[in-house]
Amino acid sequence: MKTTTFKIAKMHCASCAVTIEKSLLKKVGVKSANVNYALAKASVEFEEDKIQESDLQNIVIAEGYEVVDENMRAEQSETNHSTIKMAANAELRRALYSISVGVLLMVVAMSNLQIPGDVMGINPALWLQALLAGMIVFGPGMEFHKVTLMQLRRGRANMDTLITIGTMSALFFSMWQMFLGGAVYFDAAAIITGFILLGRYFEALSKGRASQAIKKLLELGAKKAHRMNNDGSFEDVDVETLKIGDKVQVKPGEKIPLDGSVITGESSVDESMLTGESIPVSKKVLEMVYGATVNQTGVLVVKIEKLTGDTVLSQIIKLVEEAQQQKAPIQKLVDKIAGVFVPIVITIAFITFVIWYMITRDIALAFAPAVSVLVIACPCALGLATPTAILVGTGRGAKQGILIKNGEALERGRALDIIMLDKTGTLTKGEPSVTDVVAVSEGADTVLALSASLESSSEHPLAKAVITRATLGRLKLLQVAKFQSVTGKGIEGEIAGRQLFLGNARYIIENSTGKIPQDYERLSNEGKTTVILADSKNILGLVAIADVPRPEAKTAITGMHKLGLQVMMITGDNKRTAEAIGRELGIDLIEAEVLPEQKLAIVKSWQEKGKKVAFAGDGINDAPALTQADLGIAIGSGTDVAIEAGQIVLVGGGPEKILEAIHISRVTDRGIKQNLFWAFFYNFGAIPLAAFGFLNPIIASGAMAFSSVSVVLNSLRIKKM
Repeated sequence: MKTTTFKIAKMHCASCAVTIEKSLLKKVGVKSANVNYALAKASVEFEEDKIQESDLQNIVIAEGYEVVDENMRAEQSETNHSTIKMAANAELRRALYSISVGVLLMVVAMSNLQIPGDVMGINPALWLQALLAGMIVFGPGMEFHKVTLMQLRRGRANMDTLITIGTMSALFFSMWQMFLGGAVYFDAAAIITGFILLGRYFEALSKGRASQAIKKLLELGAKKAHRMNNDGSFEDVDVETLKIGDKVQVKPGEKIPLDGSVITGESSVDESMLTGESIPVSKKVLEMVYGATVNQTGVLVVKIEKLTGDTVLSQIIKLVEEAQQQKAPIQKLVDKIAGVFVPIVITIAFITFVIWYMITRDIALAFAPAVSVLVIACPCALGLATPTAILVGTGRGAKQGILIKNGEALERGRALDIIMLDKTGTLTKGEPSVTDVVAVSEGADTVLALSASLESSSEHPLAKAVITRATLGRLKLLQVAKFQSVTGKGIEGEIAGRQLFLGNARYIIENSTGKIPQDYERLSNEGKTTVILADSKNILGLVAIADVPRPEAKTAITGMHKLGLQVMMITGDNKRTAEAIGRELGIDLIEAEVLPEQKLAIVKSWQEKGKKVAFAGDGINDAPALTQADLGIAIGSGTDVAIEAGQIVLVGGGPEKILEAIHISRVTDRGIKQNLFWAFFYNFGAIPLAAFGFLNPIIASGAMAFSSVSVVLNSLRIKKM
């Protein structure tokens, strides 16, 4: 099974996309097909032994559309972008030309211009109007008629069919009326063509703005690299020429060309374009650096480990593209409506003509409302409502390191009742640190220096936290003799001839006559691991260690409450530690001493109560719970984006990104609903107005042209909401 994606040109409405989709699905070997009108892309899953990729593209071409050869490299994307812009400008020129001629025709008609003489008994001024209108209908308007003919050969109709019937009817009806001496609509034929072309120009511009996220991601990558030669010299080469194992030099201020590991040098690197985190990350030998991130301070030599298509940036682009290509569940209903929309409109237009003629017995009076019905109907607005909102929403998330995998995630984020957060690494920093140093019979710095000196010989997981705190305080570590470790209790050793003990209360009581201070119980009740430093007679002081909450955690929890969510913390820690952190952060519910496999059961139990559950946690250890939850938010470590579980992947970050992910999903879903409301309201409101004769064909065509633009502009609001 293989999946291919290719761009399609000349799609003019949602029903075009539905038509192509149906044609692809009819072919043997095609498992699934998804044609996105807003992106102008098709994604097809097929069996290679039954059908080839070229066959799929030929199906699209046979339907009257064009397949665009697209390469995802950044510089080629820029070329594509300028080509699209040139095509849009050409559309604008055709539109302005058509409207100008239409206005001229309108002036001629309204001024009742007469040219001396006659041709076939008709004033030359009318022949001039017919000629000018024909130049527009069969000139700039020809693109509509070509697609209409292709569709009619297959017994189908789309948006182009409505335009063709409307403009051709206006032209040929006017020519007929010209011989009968009745009212003519030559100006309508030209202006309708112009307005529709103008609307498509603005729609293309708006869609381009909506889909800039991918283009901006592509532009992030470096173009050149300083590759090291065998003699130690450097040469500037294109990034595409680099191979795995090549060594490149990266100077301060330059972009790292591709993913790799540092082999010489130390520096800080700005990874904000991948993670959304503004604080630079320090890098030293053997640590990974990522393509498109910016080296800031030192000179690095990096060994290339990933080629262009395999970098973290490439994975992010792929995830964003896949999300934008997929349809939200509500889009399936919209597609069904779009599939029958055009035939229904043609039927309504015919009925309108018949009823008006029966009432007035005047073909001219019956003609205008029928044409208005044809040109005011707009399946484009329906087709753009969902995908443009998804385009903008996923693009906004990608800029902040929030990768939304599909439109379904956006819908699910709207109706949540409770969010479950894994404590370690999500609400807390994920690594222990010293929170308190309590001086008893010695000063705080002395207590910390002596404790760190003892811990320097220990292999206990908490030892690093004490040593790090002492190092940050520029405290000198002393030589330790006769070091011993007593499992489950503590450590001891001799410093400057003085026997010292560091451990829990039971261990100190066994080895010292000093009295345990009350601060020990207080700190322990706060959920902190507290060790006591003592000699044989005195308590010297206390050191408290804990996995402290992230600084932004409390604000994020408050934000979740404002969204109407209950917040639950799930942790393997003991109940006392969990409750202490829960109180500090204002968490509603706490599940402590939970094994990894029990998280799935907790999610299920709340779902059985009828609650919609979001779960945020590690993409590997919490995979079952992430998959079971109504909305799974997988938190990658650093720049890890290759996470299968969950509908949303966070590239680094903590609870503030979880809150932002839910916010983005909600504003995007709201945008989709607003777009659909407008699209349906427009069509179901405008068509009756046209049928009852309240809108002439020119006004109707203008309304249709700008209805889809309004949908795209509303989607663009998601960027700032």
